[in-house]
Amino acid sequence: MINYFNDHKNNFLTYLEKNLNYSPLTIYTYRINLTEALKYVDIVYENEHYSMDLMPYRMYIMEKNRKTIYKKISIFKRFVTYLKESGLVIRLLQDNSIKVPKTLPKPVSTKYIFEVLSNCEQEEKALILVAYSLGLRVSEISNLKIESITNGWVRIKGKGDKIRQLPLLKNVQTELTSYMKATSNVVYLFEKSGKKLSENQIRYRLQKVFKKAGIKVTPHQFRHAFATDLLEHGARITDVSLLLGHTSLETTQIYTKLSSSTKMQYYQKAHPLCGELDEST
Repeated sequence: MINYFNDHKNNFLTYLEKNLNYSPLTIYTYRINLTEALKYVDIVYENEHYSMDLMPYRMYIMEKNRKTIYKKISIFKRFVTYLKESGLVIRLLQDNSIKVPKTLPKPVSTKYIFEVLSNCEQEEKALILVAYSLGLRVSEISNLKIESITNGWVRIKGKGDKIRQLPLLKNVQTELTSYMKATSNVVYLFEKSGKKLSENQIRYRLQKVFKKAGIKVTPHQFRHAFATDLLEHGARITDVSLLLGHTSLETTQIYTKLSSSTKMQYYQKAHPLCGELDEST
């Protein structure tokens, strides 16, 4: 069975190289880690699906530092996602993530977003607008159906199948309506050859259009830019948290950080003592 998945591994690496333009060094890293993982992951085929138990592999790498373990598990999970998108039915066991110190992702500058929007194709523009104006996860963009966009609102099924309704800006709605009229997409907002764009295809298209402007981006940076820009312009963090589909404010606070000057500005406007002492002196 390992030979069967080695063939899939090679196809996956070719896909990363040809379709996503991964660097030779990254391809090498993926190859080494996947070859290692496939030696230890317990794979069983029954009832027309594969069960992949990561526990033996986790035991093998357990003495490595947390970031290394996280990277190795993430690479294998990325491989499994590719296999599922290729049509294999797989149940992944013991795949819980390793917790590592969370760092603040850098948002895409609004300046660069507007610069690229003024010089891109219609589909690229629609993709950027959806990512930035709605703050969606890449999986949510991939699964966004045309029927979910109605009357100025977008219905999103997020993590845990939780539903949230997001308001659609009028100018964004105009652009999306024009885009949908010009395409033959019938189910999903972003399709190719009658199938929805995968998460990897969305990553690639966003990266490609910004690369032309000399800017390196990830879909998650648009989500961070969405949250940061809203907060910087006075939105309440509780509202932003709901728009992002977070279950707790702690998650929102991890990657939405107001500048000190903005915090001071809001504080001075909101506190009841603001101006009272000056008036009494």
